[in-house]
Formats: sequence, C-alpha cells, structure tokens
Amino acid sequence: MRIVRQRRRAVQKRLRYTARMGRAFFAVALGGAIGSMLRYAVGLLLSQEGAPGRLPTSTLLVNVVGSLAIGLVSGWVTRMPDSSGPELRAFIVTGVLGGFTTYSAFAMDAVTVAQAEAPVLALMYVGAHVTLGIGAAWLGAWLAS
Repeated sequence: MRIVRQRRRAVQKRLRYTARMGRAFFAVALGGAIGSMLRYAVGLLLSQEGAPGRLPTSTLLVNVVGSLAIGLVSGWVTRMPDSSGPELRAFIVTGVLGGFTTYSAFAMDAVTVAQAEAPVLALMYVGAHVTLGIGAAWLGAWLAS
C-alpha cells in the first residue's frame, strides 16, 4: 500500500509540473505573437523605405523601449506572489518583450547602414543601441525598485 501511495504522489507531482510547464509554454507563445505584431506595427509606423544611409529608428525604438520595459517588469514580477509570477513573467518578459525586441533586426540594420557607405553612422547606431538599451534596462529596474 505504501509503495502505491508513493507512486501515486510521484505521478501527481509529475502531472502538476507538466501542467505548469504547458501553461508557461502557452504564455510564451501567446506573448511572442503579441510582441511580434507590436514590433511589426512600429516598423510600419516608422517605415524608412528608400532612405539609404539613415538610421533604422524603428529597431532602435523597440529595443530601447523593450529594454526599459524588461527592467520595469522584472522588478515588478519579482515582488509578486509566487503563485502568479512564473507564468506572468514568461508571458511578458520572454513572450511579449522577446517578440517585440529584436537583436537580429538590429544586427542586419547595422550591416545595411555600414554597407551604404556610412560606417561611422553604423558605429554610432550600434553605440546608441548598446548605451540606450542598457541604460533603459537599468532605469526600468531602478524605477521598479
């Protein structure tokens, strides 16, 4: 009898873990879809097609805003009760903000600007991303504390 109870508890524990992981994966997927659509919308609003040698401001904007938001949200979520924190953090930080911000677009934008014979502008663009992104994340964390 004792062995049966132990096995039953182990199975129940595994099922609870699987359900929790399923909720987290769903939260990330849903958040990623929302963040990606927001990123696309910002790109459309700030479109600079046919503007060679100009900074791709939409990528810079989403990365700086996303960095600020990730700092704020990370600070807020850590103070939430444990029961709501993991799925909410997965939804907002990994999902929405992960889909919203984009390093690959930033990297390609920097290459495109450099290839447009504007290497100094490309270096300034990279510097702005790094400086403003880290600064915004720090500010967000500080505001949330």
